[in-house]
Amino acid sequence: MHVARDYPGPVKRRLLWAGMLAFSLYAASLAFANVRSSIGPEGIPIPNGPALAPAGTSTGTVDGIHCGATEQLAYHVHAHLVIFDRGKARQVPYGIGIGPPRKAQQTPYGAFVVAGSCFHWLHTHAADGIIHIESPTAKRYTLGNFFDVWGQPLGRDRVGPLSGHVTVLVNGRRFTGSPRSVLLRPRTQIQLDVGSPVVRQVLIRKWHGL
Repeated sequence: MHVARDYPGPVKRRLLWAGMLAFSLYAASLAFANVRSSIGPEGIPIPNGPALAPAGTSTGTVDGIHCGATEQLAYHVHAHLVIFDRGKARQVPYGIGIGPPRKAQQTPYGAFVVAGSCFHWLHTHAADGIIHIESPTAKRYTLGNFFDVWGQPLGRDRVGPLSGHVTVLVNGRRFTGSPRSVLLRPRTQIQLDVGSPVVRQVLIRKWHGL
C-alpha cells in the first residue's frame, strides 16, 4: 500500500476553510442550472449525481503513463472535469488512476483517496472532478489519456457509458475538436455535455492551493 505524498494525514485545514468561504458563491452560481453540489475535501464542489462509471482497476502502463509506487511531483498541475448527461450532473469518481486496493480517508466533506497499490501520472483523489497531473517530466497530456487510464471510451458521440452528441466546453468556450484532444494544461476547466440541454459552464475562480 503506497500513500499519496501531496496529501498526508488529516485534510488540510486551509483548503477546507478557503473552500467554505468560496462555496456559497459557487453554489449560488450553479442554481440557474438546477445543479446542487456540496463542498469536497479539496475545496471544490462535488456534483450531486451518480458516478459516471467505476474508477477502474488499471495498474499497468497506459498510453505510456506508468503506474508507479509513489506520486511523481516534478511536474504537478491540476485540471477540472465536469460531465452532464442530458443536463444532469454525473460525478467523476475518486480513485481513477490509483491502483486497488485503495485507502480512502473519510472526511466531513467526502472521501479522499490517500493510498493505493500504485499511482498513474493522471489520477483523482476525490469525486470533485479535479484531475491530478503528477509526472516525472513536464509533458503534454490529453483528456483522451485520462479516459484511457480510467478505462472508459471517449469520442464525439461517447463519454464512458453515455452515447449521444458530445458538446465540449473548455475554459468557457466551445471546443470543436475531438474531446480526446483537449490538453490538460494547468487549471484547464473542461465540461462535457452529452445530449441536450447544454449547461452553461461555471468556471472555478479560486483553486484553494491546487
